[in-house]
Amino acid sequence: MRNSSSTPEFLPTRFILVGIPGLEAEHIWISIPFCLMYMIIFLGNGTILHVIRTDTALHQPMYLFLAMLALAEVGVSASTLPTVLGVFLFGITEISFNACLLQMFSIHSFSIMESAVLLSMSVDRFVAIYNPLRYTAILTMPRIFGMAASIGLKSIVLMAPLTILLRRLTFCGHNILSHSYCLHPNLIHLPCGDTTVNNIYGLFIITSTFGLDSLLIVVSYGFILHTVLSIATGDGRRKALSTCGSHVCAVFSYYVPMLGLSMVHRLGYHVSPLLHAMMANAYLFLPPVVNPIVYSIKTKEIRRGISWMLSEKKARV
Repeated sequence: MRNSSSTPEFLPTRFILVGIPGLEAEHIWISIPFCLMYMIIFLGNGTILHVIRTDTALHQPMYLFLAMLALAEVGVSASTLPTVLGVFLFGITEISFNACLLQMFSIHSFSIMESAVLLSMSVDRFVAIYNPLRYTAILTMPRIFGMAASIGLKSIVLMAPLTILLRRLTFCGHNILSHSYCLHPNLIHLPCGDTTVNNIYGLFIITSTFGLDSLLIVVSYGFILHTVLSIATGDGRRKALSTCGSHVCAVFSYYVPMLGLSMVHRLGYHVSPLLHAMMANAYLFLPPVVNPIVYSIKTKEIRRGISWMLSEKKARV
């Protein structure tokens, strides 16, 4: 608990966003890579969604889960876009208290969805390798849509109390954030009241979503490796493992930056503000930039669908 006896308590009407600390004069140039990343994110994930939607041959569990992942990544990026481009392109550094809470809710909700979808994809790969003959019988369309609905509902139900808990806290003049968007680990350092309940609930969310999901992904891959090693031929083992390559890249691009950002927030003021900003940007931008590129290159069916889409457009021209 912080001592608030010497500073008046208030509920802030706005927060101050920060771009890249120490490089404020270069923000207009820094906006260029951010604009390029947003173009890759929306164009890449949008293309994957369009290909999966229009190609009926891709209406299978593996590609439906990939579509869910693309949607979650677009959601995260769309949540950050207004303030990131506002700060770097136009110098708009203020965000209202309610808008900040809404952005925090949106970013973390889509991040929770992304983690749950990665877990679902690991289960999908296990079922496909362990019992390929019953693959579509186990992962039926109603079951997949039910999983998608439960993932979305879980994210909303878990995040809603966090915004309510933040509203009940008192602030004492601290309203400067560390990033160009609102994240809960950053916001929770600003109040001067007792944040014990918020910290406990935040830890509960982390362990019940990201922590549990990552553990179950490791368990799933343990089962996958056990199943692959039981395959008699080397060619069969290589073929089975090759179907997991893109998903493994997606898992690492998601959880490694998240782990780094978590460590940076734990170290708090002992870490350079520049490192804070870089790790937060890696956490939010690396997965949605990398995943569409990896899946477009390594997944033959997605490559074929993109080629067909481009050739069809050329034919129309």
